[in-house]
Amino acid sequence: MRMMLKVQLDTPTANDAIRNGTLPKTMENALTALRPEAAYFTTENGCRTAYIFFDMQDPSQMPKTGEPFFLELGAKVQYSPVMNAEDLRKGLAALGADG
Repeated sequence: MRMMLKVQLDTPTANDAIRNGTLPKTMENALTALRPEAAYFTTENGCRTAYIFFDMQDPSQMPKTGEPFFLELGAKVQYSPVMNAEDLRKGLAALGADG
């Protein structure tokens, strides 16, 4: 299932990771493991925030995908299932078949 992983970094922890040079490697390792369809980086509510879109095959992947952000960056992590335009068309077409 296509998921949006929202990662909000803890500011003091991220500041330390920037200063000691570990933030780029942490993000690179996470993105390599996730193999995202897309990844975007911004700020939200005053926090460094990443939106990462990837395919989650099984919910058991949640610890593997989230823990690096929790452990290394003190992040808040949120998963949301999402659709692309093709998924939406398919879903809406299925509604028409039932109604």
